[in-house]
Amino acid sequence: MGFLQRFFRTTSNSNQKTTRPSSFEHASDSELEEHLEVARYGNFELTDAIRPSYDLTVIPSEGYRNDTYYDEVNQEHVPVLLAAASKEKLFDLFLTLLSPLGDQVDLVLETSHCQDQHQDLYREHIDLPVAKSILYDYEDMLLNDGCSGIAVLNPEIPQEVQFDEHKLLIIYGKELEEFEYLLQEQGLKRNDQMKFITEAEHVHSSSEKHRDQFEQLRMILGVEDESGLNALEDDELFA
Repeated sequence: MGFLQRFFRTTSNSNQKTTRPSSFEHASDSELEEHLEVARYGNFELTDAIRPSYDLTVIPSEGYRNDTYYDEVNQEHVPVLLAAASKEKLFDLFLTLLSPLGDQVDLVLETSHCQDQHQDLYREHIDLPVAKSILYDYEDMLLNDGCSGIAVLNPEIPQEVQFDEHKLLIIYGKELEEFEYLLQEQGLKRNDQMKFITEAEHVHSSSEKHRDQFEQLRMILGVEDESGLNALEDDELFA
């Protein structure tokens, strides 16, 4: 199925202070289709979930950088690793990164399928081997749906591994050396000047098939629907 046959939406850089015209605005239909069908940039392959801006302000690449997240609840800066990996290794790397979290974890299913509104659906206390087995069954959806993501965390440490809707790997918490070693073991190189696809205009892609699969995953994990969900904001993860 071609990228243009799937639902897609354009997202600008949320940190952008001035309004800029979309780089897609003056592209013809054929130019747009050609751009959206490109998945490989050098040795780096994107999943079907996302595409960069038409002007390639940020060219997708593999690697990671160190950063910080400000936890407003505890008023402290929390170390963060941001990583991008090529499609062929991405999902296995995500599951590998879960091992340092311990034998039992919490899950947060992330969705923006509903009217472009982001929602977090929470599942507490699941054995990590069980969680990995279930997630393997939904690898295709988690890789290629630009409206879904998942975070796995151990609030007692606290540490979190997020596989977000842009298919980036985001690791929060203190003492991240083991996670950094796992990234390097898979060939990812540190580059603290690296820019990610989220830092410029980009396009998300989804489909009814992936939305249905997300709902199946939600039910298998025993996550409540919207009427009973327990929403979790980022700054609550380290409370």
